[in-house]
Amino acid sequence: MVDRVEQSKALASDVRLTILAWLKTPALHFSHQVTGDPAEIGVCVTLLTDKLRISQPTVSRHLEVLRRAGFLRVRKIGRWAFFSRNEISLSNYTDWLRDTL
Repeated sequence: MVDRVEQSKALASDVRLTILAWLKTPALHFSHQVTGDPAEIGVCVTLLTDKLRISQPTVSRHLEVLRRAGFLRVRKIGRWAFFSRNEISLSNYTDWLRDTL
């Protein structure tokens, strides 16, 4: 079962909201990714770290909160992790929020 309170807490961060906004249109924000198309494989943690201008461990913590909430998918390629939005989970959450409030 999905924990809606935890999902709500995951969205209670400007950094995490920014990450979700950038990942909505990854080609616009991360077109310089050389590993692959960010819209297809996701965005590398390194690029998110550079764009956010905060430490990699802090970015990883934010990504993990969003992943545990079900809002992000992670794809491993070699030793690299690439993140993309889980649109179904985000849609389910917004439907729940609209229906609840």
